[in-house]
Amino acid sequence: MRADGPLRRFWSALTRKKQNEDDGSESKLARVLTLLDLTGLGVGSTLGLGVYVLAGSVAREQAGPAVVVSFLVAAVASAIAALCYAEFAARVPKAGSAYVYSYVSIGEFTAFTIGWNLILEYVIGTSSVARGMSGYIDSLVDNKISKAMREAMPIDVDFLSDYPDFFSFVVVLILAGLLAYGVKESTLMNNIFTGVNLIVIGIVLVAGGINCDPDNWTIDPKDIPPGYNGGAGGFAPFGFAGIMAGAAKCFYGFVGFDCIATTGEEAKNPERNIPLAIVISLIIIFLAYFGISTVLTMALPYYLQDPEAPFPHLFESIEWHAIKWIVSIGAIFALCTSLLGAMFPLPRVLYAMSSDGIIYKKLQTVHPKTQTPVLATLLSGLLAAIMAALFNLQQLIDMMSIGTLLAYTIVAVSVLVLRYQSEELLGSSEVSVTVPEVIRQLVNRERHQAPTKLSSAVVKFSVCIFAVFVCGACGILVPAEDYINGDYPGVIAGLAILVALLVGLFVVISLQPTDKIKLTFKVPLVPLLPLISVFFNLYLMFQLDSGTWIRFSVWIVIGYFIYFSYGIRHSIEGERLLTNAELAASKANGIDNTGYDGASDMVDQKDPAKFQGAPMYVIANEST
Repeated sequence: MRADGPLRRFWSALTRKKQNEDDGSESKLARVLTLLDLTGLGVGSTLGLGVYVLAGSVAREQAGPAVVVSFLVAAVASAIAALCYAEFAARVPKAGSAYVYSYVSIGEFTAFTIGWNLILEYVIGTSSVARGMSGYIDSLVDNKISKAMREAMPIDVDFLSDYPDFFSFVVVLILAGLLAYGVKESTLMNNIFTGVNLIVIGIVLVAGGINCDPDNWTIDPKDIPPGYNGGAGGFAPFGFAGIMAGAAKCFYGFVGFDCIATTGEEAKNPERNIPLAIVISLIIIFLAYFGISTVLTMALPYYLQDPEAPFPHLFESIEWHAIKWIVSIGAIFALCTSLLGAMFPLPRVLYAMSSDGIIYKKLQTVHPKTQTPVLATLLSGLLAAIMAALFNLQQLIDMMSIGTLLAYTIVAVSVLVLRYQSEELLGSSEVSVTVPEVIRQLVNRERHQAPTKLSSAVVKFSVCIFAVFVCGACGILVPAEDYINGDYPGVIAGLAILVALLVGLFVVISLQPTDKIKLTFKVPLVPLLPLISVFFNLYLMFQLDSGTWIRFSVWIVIGYFIYFSYGIRHSIEGERLLTNAELAASKANGIDNTGYDGASDMVDQKDPAKFQGAPMYVIANEST
C-alpha cells in the first residue's frame, strides 16, 4: 500500500457523495404552490420573533435608532445568501434542504457540517420563539412570573438565564408531542396567520406612527437620565461597531427564507417563482423591520425600550392600553405560528441524516400509526425545551445567528466550487502539475473555455485562502472604534494589504473558466456576489461575543465527535462504495463474488456481517 493510501481513503470518505437517483423531472409531490403561496411561506416562517422582540432589543443594547441601518446590512447579507441558496437548490431539483444539496454536490463531511448547523438553527429557533412568547405573556401580567421565578429558583451562572423558564419548557414539549402525533402544516392556514401577522404589524405602524417624535433620533447625551446606557446619544449612539454588532443580531430576523428554496418539487413554475418569491419575501420582511424599528425608536427613546416585549411596553408608556392588548394577543398568535414553523423541519433533518447513517440510525424510526419520526421529534423537542428553559433570549439569538451564518458561508463557497467545476470532474480531485503550469493557469493563459482539473483546483485553493484573509480582515475591522481613535497606527496598512490580496484572489477566480451547465436559476455576478456573501457572513460572525463562540464550538465538537466515532463508519454511502469496491476487486481477480475462494482478505458476500465492523472510511477511490 502506498504511504499516502490511508490519507487518500480518509479524504475519499469525507468527500464521498450521495447518489442523486432522482433528477427532479418526475416529482411524486403535487405542484400546487403558487407565487403567493411561496411568498407567504417565506414571510410566515421569517416574520416572527424578529419583529416582536428583536427591534427593541437591538435598539436598546447595540445600535440605538441606527437599528434601521443594522436591519439594512442584515437584509443585504441575507439577500445575497438567498441567491446562492437558490442556485444551490437548482442544481438538485428535488425537495430537501442544504444538507441534501451539499451531500449530492460537494461531499459527506460538508453535508454533515451543514446538517448539524441546521439542527442548531431549528433547535434554537424553536427555543428562542418559545422564550419570546414567554416574555410577551409575562409582560402582560406585569412581569410577575419572572419575578416569582427569580425569587424562588435563581440561577447564578454567567452563561445561563437568570431563572429556569418552565413555561417555555412546557410549551415546546407540548408542540413536540403534537408534531409526533402527525400535525401537518397547511399552506392555507399559514397564509391566514401570515395575513393576521401583517395586520398586527400594520396596527403597530399606524398607532406608533401617530406618536412618533423625530427628536428621539437626535437625543443629546446630556438629556439621558442617569442609570441608563445611552452611549453618545444621537442617531448612532454606539458608533459603527454598535451598528455592525446589531446587524449580526438582526440577521436572526431574516432566517427562514431558505424554506422557499426547498419547495422545488411542489412549486408551480419553480425556475421563475422560487427566486421571485425569495426576493419579494425579503423585501416585505425588510420593509416590516424598517418600519417597526423606525416607529419604536421615534415613539420611545432607544434607552427606554424593553428588550423582552417592546410593543406592550411602548403602548403602556403612552397609555394606549387597548392597542397594547390587541398587539400583544396578535403577537402571541403570530409567535405560535412561528414556533410551529421553526420546529416542524427539525425532525425531518434528523430523519434524513439518520437515514443516511451519519448520525444514529435509531432516529429514523417511524411510528407505524402516526407515520412520523417519533423518536427524532421527541428528542429534538426535549433538547429545544431544555435550551429554552436554561438560556435567555439574547444568548439563543446569538447562537442561532452564528450557526446559520456558517451554513450560509458553506453554501456560498459550494456555489463557487460547483460553478467552476464541470460535472465530469466531480468524481476526482487529484491534480499532478508543475509550478509553471499553475502560474499559467492563474491568469488562464491557455484561455480554456471549459473547467479543467487544474482550473478547478486553483479556484478551490483561492476560495480557501480568500476565507482565511477575510478572517484576518475581520479581526482588524471588528474593534473599529479603537482604530478610528488611532490606537493602532499599523492597522490601516495591514488592512490595505489584506484588501489588495482579496482583490487579487477575486481576479484569479474571475479568470478561470466556468461550467456552462443550464440551470433554472444562477447567481448573477459570479464570483463577486458569492465572495461578498462569504465576507458578510464571516464579518457578522466576528461581531458575536466570545461566549457565543464558546457555546457554538461546544456544539460543533459534539457533532464532529458523533460523525468521526459513528457516522463515518455507518454511512450508507460508505457501505455502498465499500461493497462496490469489493465486487470490483473480486471481478478483477476472477473470483466468484458469491463467496470465498480461500483467500482470507476477500469479502463473503453471503455473510456481510463479517465486514460490517470494518471502518467505512477504508474504501477505494470514489470513482470506483
